[in-house]
Amino acid sequence: MTHPPAPRGTDRFDLTGRTALVTGAARGLGRAFATGLAAAGADLVLVDLPGAEGLEETADQVRALGRRCHTYPQDLAHTEQLAGLADTVRADVGPVHILVNNAGTAALERCNEITPESWSRVMKVNVDAVFFLTQRVAEHMTADGTPGRIITVTSKNALVAEAGLAHYNASKAAAQLLTETFAIELAPHGITANTLAPGMVDTPIDGDFPLDREPFEAAWRERIPLGRYARPDDCVGALLLLASDAGAYLTGTRLVVDGGVLADQLPRMRWMPPYRNTVDDTARPHTGD
Repeated sequence: MTHPPAPRGTDRFDLTGRTALVTGAARGLGRAFATGLAAAGADLVLVDLPGAEGLEETADQVRALGRRCHTYPQDLAHTEQLAGLADTVRADVGPVHILVNNAGTAALERCNEITPESWSRVMKVNVDAVFFLTQRVAEHMTADGTPGRIITVTSKNALVAEAGLAHYNASKAAAQLLTETFAIELAPHGITANTLAPGMVDTPIDGDFPLDREPFEAAWRERIPLGRYARPDDCVGALLLLASDAGAYLTGTRLVVDGGVLADQLPRMRWMPPYRNTVDDTARPHTGD
């Protein structure tokens, strides 16, 4: 069997002529993903809660990059409506080539404080919506013969637990295995399914958590080998790899974008002697980002 020649260089990341659907697009990672995909040439379909502040601003930024953009208000917790949403998008816009399951929710609650309602809300948005929206969009992709890309945003919490987030931890781990299952079943159709797992990102998702904010964030910055929270734009490169021809042979895998947190089982560096350069016995601290 012969294959067409692969694109070269940065052409592998060119998304011209493709349409991407991004959930949770009003702010934070969703906005960064939408504008990053637009900058690579994709047209956008943006989904967020009805009345979500910032959704039209994201759309304006996409259009300013010269790309077409449609917005759809939708509470993803209403999973019975998601097949209809996907059908409406297909009728209005045409085939979706890239699905980014970015929307998520969390609540900081100890295990004994989690109510059935709180548990259900987190699971509906972080797991059920991912499954049912992906299910329908994948049906469209197979019907259209689209070699699609499905990307689900999970978290480092899909791999390691964190106190106060039992429902969130469980939901992100579930989303990982759901995505791997989609990867296996959709591979014969040329559709890839992968996850992107951020670490600590400077986004609003935990802004209302009842924490002593300043010492908490200082402790995390010390814990992260790269020394800072990620900015949303720091995750865009990984997304473009998974969304483009550059990642055509990646499926059923995860890309962790966490500044090195999961590589370091104990933050031992603070107790070690200062770094000494063996070339000239000096160490110049990194001053940039």
